[in-house]
Amino acid sequence: MRVSGLVQTHPMDASQALLTAAAVHAGFQATITLVTYPMLIATPAATWAQVHAGHYRRINPVVALVYGAVVAAWVWVFTSGGVGPALWVAAAGSVITGMTTAFRAAPTHTLLRRQGPRPELLRRLLRADWVRFAGALLTFGGALVAVW
Repeated sequence: MRVSGLVQTHPMDASQALLTAAAVHAGFQATITLVTYPMLIATPAATWAQVHAGHYRRINPVVALVYGAVVAAWVWVFTSGGVGPALWVAAAGSVITGMTTAFRAAPTHTLLRRQGPRPELLRRLLRADWVRFAGALLTFGGALVAVW
């Protein structure tokens, strides 16, 4: 352990890195669920294509960064060994979030780009997003218990 002034510091371990990435992801997902998507859904049909295209273009780099951090943290966790029950719960949350993004939210965004803001597609997107939010919270909760 290194001592810097009066504050003791130590290197971050894999579960702490996961907790940090999970907290960032949960905050990101909360913003999407509670702010971004409600604003997107409220977009008038006349400007939908432009607003949705702008959302898609701007959000992709953020998604890559946030999801990349979560994946990197999981690689570190699984290569460090010693994965206990709380981390398995966290892993379930990450799987739920990742699978919902890949197999529900992303394809729905593609349909929305092609077909416009059809009510059934908007409902599908919102349902998928709430599942992703729940998964992100589950990951954060599991990682928090693991570190605690």
